[in-house]
Amino acid sequence: MSAPRILIAGGGIGGLAAALALTRAGFRVEVHEQAQAMREVGAGVQLSANATRALAWLGVLDDLRGTAVEAQGKEIRLWSTGQTWTLFDLGAESIARYGYPYLTAYRPDLLAALERGLRAADPHALRLGARAEGFVQDDTGVTLYLAGGSTARGNALIGADGIHSRIRAGLFGADRPRFTGLIAWRGVVPMARLPQPLHRMVGTNWVGPGRHVVHYPLRAGTLMNVVGIVERGDWQVESWSTQGDPQELLRDFSGWHDDVQTLMRNVEKPFKWALATREPLMTWSRGCVSLLGDACHPTLPMLAQGAAQAIEDGVVLARALAQQADIPAGLRTYEAARVERTARMVRGSAENATRFHNPALAHAEGAADYVSREWAEERIRERYEWLFTYRADEVRL
Repeated sequence: MSAPRILIAGGGIGGLAAALALTRAGFRVEVHEQAQAMREVGAGVQLSANATRALAWLGVLDDLRGTAVEAQGKEIRLWSTGQTWTLFDLGAESIARYGYPYLTAYRPDLLAALERGLRAADPHALRLGARAEGFVQDDTGVTLYLAGGSTARGNALIGADGIHSRIRAGLFGADRPRFTGLIAWRGVVPMARLPQPLHRMVGTNWVGPGRHVVHYPLRAGTLMNVVGIVERGDWQVESWSTQGDPQELLRDFSGWHDDVQTLMRNVEKPFKWALATREPLMTWSRGCVSLLGDACHPTLPMLAQGAAQAIEDGVVLARALAQQADIPAGLRTYEAARVERTARMVRGSAENATRFHNPALAHAEGAADYVSREWAEERIRERYEWLFTYRADEVRL
């Protein structure tokens, strides 16, 4: 009998990771991606050891390391004075403690590495210009309906079609996002535009009352990724592709440290999006259809785990389906292995939003006590160790 055919709606990071994992496990895979070419939003992504371990298992880590940055450390800085607290080593200590590096990467570079891996494994797996519109399943499989009237038929369908997933809507109906009162600005800056003191291969998190800024290097240190999150209620468009006004960005961080001002002035094309939360889905699968990544556990960016969790999903999905002769049973195994971990991640990200914006950070005197307490070594390990030690390639199913 021929291997089961697995349809994947969405060719982003999670969709390609799942496709590569499934192909390696012996399945026939079709990835249906709406874009005409594989172009990812130009932004950064943090890949902690749990993610780079999974990428190594997928066979693409060495490829990605050619463009990524192996971050040397992570630090907290105070919005007003620039006072710095070193959190933990991300370079040698990550490898020594977890066996794999902590990388910061340009999203297009990560997507390209996954695409190259998939095309090498199966040159015909990726179908571009194919937007998923809906599906219907029966006793023998599932039919995916695509824009323009075409269809695809498979033994299973995985919705990896993002935060506004049509596959999720088809399974469970419309979702109920809640606006958080936060908007996020993002952009990338050529490192050559920045003064030498900012040319550091570390991840930096500026904290302050009502807002925070994260920046870290990308693309072998030639770019700086910049994200600023602000408490505002006047913008509620949940989209990564809406361009904002550079002057509006500067106003949102008026009065902040000169280093932050310098970063923001050099973001030529800032993008902004409203941050919404959703209750974590505790059921992802029905019959031979399931979900992956942002389609089932969209998260705020405050734990830097969105891409990592989608990659983990792909590895565990392939292992679960390979372990079970029955597709629905395999999808239930996958869901059971992943749902609690991803729900904890979603909730932890929401908790960090409050931590980064605490009113105690308004003044240097109170900030020192607050940061020393909230980012003490034992608190950091409590928030991150369970994430970084996870082994998607070995976790019990």
